[in-house]
Amino acid sequence: MKPSAAPFRQFVLKVASRCDLACDHCYVYEHADQSWRGRPVVMSDETIAWSARRIAEHAGRHGLPEVHVVLHGGEPLLAGRERLARVADELRGALDGVCAMDLRVHTNGVLLDEEFCALFAEHGIKVGVSLDGDRVANDRHRRYANGRSSYDKVIRAVELLRRHPELYAGLLCTVDVANDPVAVYEALAELDPPHIDFLLPHATWDRPPPGLGAYGDWLIKIFDRWMTDGRPVSVRTFDSVLRIRDNRSSLTESLGPQPSDLVVIETDGSYEQVDSLKTAYDGAPATGMGVRDHCLDEVARHPGFGDRRSGTAGLSAQCRACPVVETCGGGLYTHRYRTGSAFDNPSVYCADLLRLITHVDEAVSGLAPHAFRAADIAALAAGYGEGGAIVALEGVQRSLRRALLGRVGAVATSPEAWRLLTLVDQESPDALNAVLAHPYVRVWAVLCLTGDADDAHLSAIAVTAALRAGIETSLRVPVRDGALHLPGLGRLDVGPVDTVTVTTGDGWFAADAGGRVRRVDLGAAERVRPVPGWSPVRRLVLGDLSVALDDVDPYRDCHEWPVADRLGEAELERWSGLLRDAWTLIVRDHPAYAPALAAGLTTIIPLVPRDDGRQISSAARQAFGAVAVAAPSDAVTLALLLIHEFQHVKLGAVLDMLDLYDAADTSFYYAPWRDDPRPLEGLLQGTYAHVAVADFWRVRRVLDEGAAARKAAIQFAHWRSQTAQALKTLNDSGALTETGRKFADAMTASVGRWLDEPVSPGAEDEARRRAEAHRETWARSAPLRG
Repeated sequence: MKPSAAPFRQFVLKVASRCDLACDHCYVYEHADQSWRGRPVVMSDETIAWSARRIAEHAGRHGLPEVHVVLHGGEPLLAGRERLARVADELRGALDGVCAMDLRVHTNGVLLDEEFCALFAEHGIKVGVSLDGDRVANDRHRRYANGRSSYDKVIRAVELLRRHPELYAGLLCTVDVANDPVAVYEALAELDPPHIDFLLPHATWDRPPPGLGAYGDWLIKIFDRWMTDGRPVSVRTFDSVLRIRDNRSSLTESLGPQPSDLVVIETDGSYEQVDSLKTAYDGAPATGMGVRDHCLDEVARHPGFGDRRSGTAGLSAQCRACPVVETCGGGLYTHRYRTGSAFDNPSVYCADLLRLITHVDEAVSGLAPHAFRAADIAALAAGYGEGGAIVALEGVQRSLRRALLGRVGAVATSPEAWRLLTLVDQESPDALNAVLAHPYVRVWAVLCLTGDADDAHLSAIAVTAALRAGIETSLRVPVRDGALHLPGLGRLDVGPVDTVTVTTGDGWFAADAGGRVRRVDLGAAERVRPVPGWSPVRRLVLGDLSVALDDVDPYRDCHEWPVADRLGEAELERWSGLLRDAWTLIVRDHPAYAPALAAGLTTIIPLVPRDDGRQISSAARQAFGAVAVAAPSDAVTLALLLIHEFQHVKLGAVLDMLDLYDAADTSFYYAPWRDDPRPLEGLLQGTYAHVAVADFWRVRRVLDEGAAARKAAIQFAHWRSQTAQALKTLNDSGALTETGRKFADAMTASVGRWLDEPVSPGAEDEARRRAEAHRETWARSAPLRG
């Protein structure tokens, strides 16, 4: 018989098909394939003998120097000591003189005792144990059918293996993002395992895992701790990423493009593909062949194995275009399944793998990812922050935006758009970063992932990135409300069509709407030869400050107040004058805020003014770099609003990087600037913003004259005391983390210095009256708030 081109080297023998635990995340019993119900409880003597014979026959035919065999289940120890000894004897007898064998057993550990250990020592069997972390983490899933904990018995088993280190193969942990990653890592590492294997829970696009999108960050927290600890234990996932970077083979089938060389033999002797395929659909791992009638070379020619042996060529088009495909390898084959397209998809964990691999690559390349100087954190906590601190925050945002884009791309309906984005990233990553830096790209991505927007905008992002990179390409782009929207560049009205074909070149693009083609030349050319229906984003450059006045982006309407439509020339001129005067005032009178604004404020969204003349402004949590403002009557007010709202922008980015409070806190608190009670993050955001408000009026009371100075003194007296009170509320909440307390302490130090600054008795009295009146009104409305 003609040998197969790619022999099997790993064999999983299902020696028992039942289990003594009832783990609710088990792929054998809890997922689509239920074939275990019709299989023998244990592997028969005849099946054992045939399995050993087929493995030896295959190894000899292919001249394999060694094979790896894992005794598995269900729970393999339920097969009993005598049967396990028979399996070991049959395998070693058949392979004697053919090749070496690495023999292991994978167990949940609850039955492991000294007699089993003696058996394993006699037959050279190493033992791997499943354990998901500390007691809380492990017992979240690994319990008996009656709900009893398995933890104590598993720990007893591991301690037994620690006394027999020659048998101890390592620990296998199924990831649950509900568990604390560092606590899980510490609990496992304390048990001195030779290896730890963190396993993503088996899932598909039809049945995604809970918390999808959080697995990459969960593993990153462990990776960072593992690196800090000096890599004290082998972690298979991390080691595999590092080995692939060094052009070595992966240690796991879940990573890398290497072909699969594993086959499963069930208790009835049937051959199966990797058994995680039981997650995909009923019968997914079946081959229709068995040890009595078929040799392993016949099994190797089964189409299911062929799909998994073609390397990157067998991956989806989206995977092949990905910059980390040689490391990721498309992820585990099972995790790519989706009804309709079978396995021709990226892994359901695509975005998580991209995030993890990118982070590991940055870390080991000596680029301390998102390194943040203590001085920068201290300056931000005090209420200010130099440009360098904002640049560091932007680095965090860039990674978040890329991770979000990867998650959208993993499920995108336009693989052409994703391929174009990966091409731009390979040829001109700065161009892609420039497009992703537009604040409302992240707003769209979050809406898309929560089901509140579709992924059509991905095509517009792709052609905008290609345009910025000067790449010549053509792509169909969906139309929204009769217009083509290119984020950060502008809007082209195209009429009542569903899509347009956009062609890009160096500094120009053309849109074909059903045969009507319009070309737009960007830069100075679009001002000299304006194209009907083209509304470019206008940019105002004032010394160190360069901001887009964006009145066309379709996702800018995410603020508390309505956004303004396209500004006319007179309105644009008024905005230009106001912003020029406000920036001059900030640089001259409030210079502590200017560097951060110049480095981080990229976009202003004009709002519709209120009919009652009340001034309004806003910052959106997902829109780093942008503030929304209704044009005020004077530059002093605009300067205050810019400083105030950019405080929210800064703190939002800090919260993306640092945990300042316990997210589980559900209490609501009094905030002196609001008529409604606020959650802890809302109180923290408002307090941080009003540190700057108090500081602004502190300066204005000295620089202004007459009525303006008196107004500023009252405002300063009011907001310094109210911000100090809010800081006390934060500290008394008991919900700040240690980092959060330090952050609040720095704010308190800033405000505390101002409490001793003199103001007139009249200003103090008026400030006190305002505070009391607000508190009384708030208290009276409490019953109405429920």
